[in-house]
Amino acid sequence: MPVNPTIQFYLNQLQNDLPVTYDRLDPLELRRQEDAMMTRFQHKEHVQEMEEITLTLSGRTIPGRVYRTTETIAPVLVYYHGGGYVSGSLDTHDAICRTLANEADCTVISIGYRLAPEHKFPAAVEDAYDALVWVADHADTLRIDRARIAVGGDSAGGALVTVSALIAVERDGPPVVHQLLLYPVTGTEENVPLSMVEHANGYLLDEGLIRWFQHQYFNDETELTHPYASPIFSEYLAEYDPLRDLGRAYANKLISLGVPVTCHNYGGLIHGFVNYYRLYEQESPYRA
Repeated sequence: MPVNPTIQFYLNQLQNDLPVTYDRLDPLELRRQEDAMMTRFQHKEHVQEMEEITLTLSGRTIPGRVYRTTETIAPVLVYYHGGGYVSGSLDTHDAICRTLANEADCTVISIGYRLAPEHKFPAAVEDAYDALVWVADHADTLRIDRARIAVGGDSAGGALVTVSALIAVERDGPPVVHQLLLYPVTGTEENVPLSMVEHANGYLLDEGLIRWFQHQYFNDETELTHPYASPIFSEYLAEYDPLRDLGRAYANKLISLGVPVTCHNYGGLIHGFVNYYRLYEQESPYRA
């Protein structure tokens, strides 16, 4: 199906704000533009309680934000925002965290991990896993059920989800009961997938921007194949997303190994659609 008309209008407007070549793209300016744009278009649902927190990790502190729908002990979703490891924040993904908390009737804790290029790989991975451990260790204070911890994220945050769960298994860390992945960055393949060719340009996340993000985050190309940079699980996809087929390939691989996987491709939508789902006329993707 064609791109959703509202999304297409948004894409047309966005093209005027991006530089002609990505070598002129400044990370700080990208963050400023994204913060302004996403704050403008988001619809923020009411939640019963929101709390700003600080996570004290080894040698550093990072911010977090807690969304609660009840005063009693609740299951928790630890959420990692997208943004190519370069942009994104607690504010840019405030709306999606509110919606997830209400729809799933759980506590959501959004993690403000360190960003590149100031903090290269594996800084984001370290923050993601250490934050997961911190949440589990503070279950009583946070009023969450340590036996029902899920992890979720979109785009680059989706990669941090799978890697955090993987490290938790390797290190006998917090038990993760579920992964919620929204058009995740799942890794690289020797053969270029069809979606990377069909949707290489014009759909918000394009091939040039993907390469730019990689240059900002990784120290060199050898890190692209590191297990903590190429996770292998996918749940939610978008039709006009260059990463779509990579996500599907990893989902199929997990299914072949007997892992329970739900993979859904949302027609007419693009990479990043969950932040703007109120803009288009269709049922909320969280009800699918």
